[in-house]
Amino acid sequence: MFSLNGPIHNAFGWNQQKETSDDGSRPGHGFGRSRPGANDTNESHPIDDLIDEAQSAFRQLLGKRSVTLEQAAWRYRERRGRHPPPGFDAWFAAAVASDAVVVEEFFDRIHHDINPLWGLEPADLRRRTGHQASVIRVRAGNVQIDTDLEEPPHRLRQWAKLVAEMSPHIPDLDMPVNTMDESRVLVPWEQVDEYVAAEKRSRLFQPVHDAISEYSGLAADDAAAEAAAAAAAADKYDPHWIGGEVTKYWDHFRVACPPGSPARNLSALSSFNVPVDYPSGPPPGYTYRGYVRNFTASQDACFQPHLRGMHGTFVESISMSTTHDMVPLFGECKLPQNNELLIPGAVYLDDDLTTYSGGKARGGPWRQKKDGLVWRGVSSGARNKRHNWWHIHRHRFVQMLNGTAISAAEVNGTSQAKTFSLVPPDVYDLGVQVQGRLGEWVSSFADVGFVDILCDPPDFYHHWWKGKQRQKTCRFVAPYYSVADELPMAKQYAFKFLPDVDGNSFSGRYRAFLLSTSLPLKSTIYAEWHDSRLFPWVHFVPFDNSYMDIYGIMDYFLDGHDAEAERIADEGKAWAESVLRREDMRLYVWRLLLEYARVMDDNRDRLAFVDDWRGLTN
Repeated sequence: MFSLNGPIHNAFGWNQQKETSDDGSRPGHGFGRSRPGANDTNESHPIDDLIDEAQSAFRQLLGKRSVTLEQAAWRYRERRGRHPPPGFDAWFAAAVASDAVVVEEFFDRIHHDINPLWGLEPADLRRRTGHQASVIRVRAGNVQIDTDLEEPPHRLRQWAKLVAEMSPHIPDLDMPVNTMDESRVLVPWEQVDEYVAAEKRSRLFQPVHDAISEYSGLAADDAAAEAAAAAAAADKYDPHWIGGEVTKYWDHFRVACPPGSPARNLSALSSFNVPVDYPSGPPPGYTYRGYVRNFTASQDACFQPHLRGMHGTFVESISMSTTHDMVPLFGECKLPQNNELLIPGAVYLDDDLTTYSGGKARGGPWRQKKDGLVWRGVSSGARNKRHNWWHIHRHRFVQMLNGTAISAAEVNGTSQAKTFSLVPPDVYDLGVQVQGRLGEWVSSFADVGFVDILCDPPDFYHHWWKGKQRQKTCRFVAPYYSVADELPMAKQYAFKFLPDVDGNSFSGRYRAFLLSTSLPLKSTIYAEWHDSRLFPWVHFVPFDNSYMDIYGIMDYFLDGHDAEAERIADEGKAWAESVLRREDMRLYVWRLLLEYARVMDDNRDRLAFVDDWRGLTN
């Protein structure tokens, strides 16, 4: 693992050993150069530019690392416009003790999530939290689970276990959590804008003599709740959850988009029994010459209205329970417009879930890996129905990496199952596409398939026996997809390239991919807690949610840029081992809960850590 205190060029050293044949082709593929004449021009490949740009930005950010409490507190004040919360000193001491990388920008997500809560009164916020379906309660350092469910689900138990590790250092609080896959809180844009403006107005540097360091606690609220319950008159807050299979999530989502954004006034599709509106025209503005440059913008469906018919979240989610009220609710992922407070995914906290990690072994040396790409998964992401399935993102992803489907698209202009369209050959300058050999080329390196094909309703399942194993598929997709053999995660690490795409929400395999010796390729519309500390083109390779750039990406890495792929894989692994540890997840949630406890406190405007200021102001 590299040292963050050493010279920066040692932390990001290249492995320049040549692994191409004399004609520039990648060994084992036999396709030669797919961009004829690429080396005859001085123009760099756009991915070269993106890598250089990202490396520079990352080096600059690492220069802002705080190594003393005084530095950390000063950078907090500079970036947040207020004092840190009480308990910040104990938090920083724990960060130092665990050798954590403390860069203030890594915690931007916390403040993006917390800031709108400053627009509501603390008493109102507390009223909205105490009676939710699943709540983690902290009282005097003790942690309890309170849930309406028969048994606490895996997510809830893992989060409670994590909170217990920091509970002696955090004040009393009620932490409502979302135990569903899908995000749930969608407050209209105008309302959030008002809340954020209120937070900005509330910023001040409390004078040392007026600051307080003791949180109020919840004893008074608990006593009032018990009295109300005894009188059968508990004032329970109702968030007005909206659910039901017929409800179109897109129409709730778009009200959270900014006015004037392309999606804001565009209603959900009335029917999905229509062709996919695949994006055409010039590459979107968040790309650079066709490749993702702004990963955050690439996740934002407000500016990509075609995703209403290209992602399962907007087609028909598996379950839906949404509110337009600002309810403090913690969750493991969300769309950029959702208002949950992000915490690490429960699957990242459980080392025993080998389905999502492959166990402790994360792959061998790069040169021993297969020059290929592998993906296995189920056809999750939406309710797969007879008249909508070709609009679902995972169906499109599997077909776009299936040589037979691609070859059919090369002949017919559209894919056999209408899940995608090929972009013109000149967009990514793919010689194999000009030659009509794109499908053949993809077949040479891609091993992608569903291990289970879901069906809604279940009576459309078709069953058969394969040896002693009962197999099933969905009748209406059987002509287009076969069921692939399962491939455990531990064996997937034998491939160099590991694409990661959304399921019902975020993918629980992402952290394991980052910790592996392979190269993660990431596409998602969901935000997670760690996004501020991961840099695309430094720690992973981003690709678009249309998946239109996947061929260009693979062409770049397989055609003479193996060293670049190895570098990103190595640096991503080393960085994940430094900033995605359980200790880092604990520190992130610890700091989030300090901010959360402050915003919920009646004395929030006076609560502040100012010990480092006392000597300066006396």
